[in-house]
Amino acid sequence: MDSAGAAPKTVAVATLKYLQGYPQDTLDQVSAMLDAGRLGDWLLQKYPQSHGVRTDRALYDYVQALKQEYLRSADALSKVAFDNKLHVVQNALGTHTTISRVQGNKLKAKREIRIASLFKETPAPFLSMIAVQELAHLRERNHDKAFYQLYTHMEPQYHQLEFEVRVYLTHLDAKGKKLWAPAECAAPEASKPSTAL
Repeated sequence: MDSAGAAPKTVAVATLKYLQGYPQDTLDQVSAMLDAGRLGDWLLQKYPQSHGVRTDRALYDYVQALKQEYLRSADALSKVAFDNKLHVVQNALGTHTTISRVQGNKLKAKREIRIASLFKETPAPFLSMIAVQELAHLRERNHDKAFYQLYTHMEPQYHQLEFEVRVYLTHLDAKGKKLWAPAECAAPEASKPSTAL
């Protein structure tokens, strides 16, 4: 209780399940914006347009360009695709897998990246954030210091973007509407906005 005898404000855990682990003052700000119906407006102000990557082929080319820029010597990718079931079934926004197949007397490994279809209709920085995370796993399998250093090298705003993606998931979880529709598409290389909350 505070000095006036009122209980301190606490944020409903169920409402902010995607933001667990963030400081309480941040949760309070997000909760206040959510209660006021302003969370979606805040995101749209920062990111007014979606990217233009809509097909699996375009996503493959997009991820391949990032790989060429940052991870030329990493294993080749055999497939990159949007996945409609990923977020719902596996509770993940992206996955990287290695599929091993026997071909003759040799074992061949193919690397695949799948990204939740949610990212078809998001700003370019959100797509970059998830693509970079999955690409980092080509070189670093575990979520250790080397992994975090690699993906922040590829996307310096990674932590802020991850937070904003979590804010968007919170908005959707609270029955908010999708914020970016295909008709509002811009080019895949949208400029990066300010990151302050």
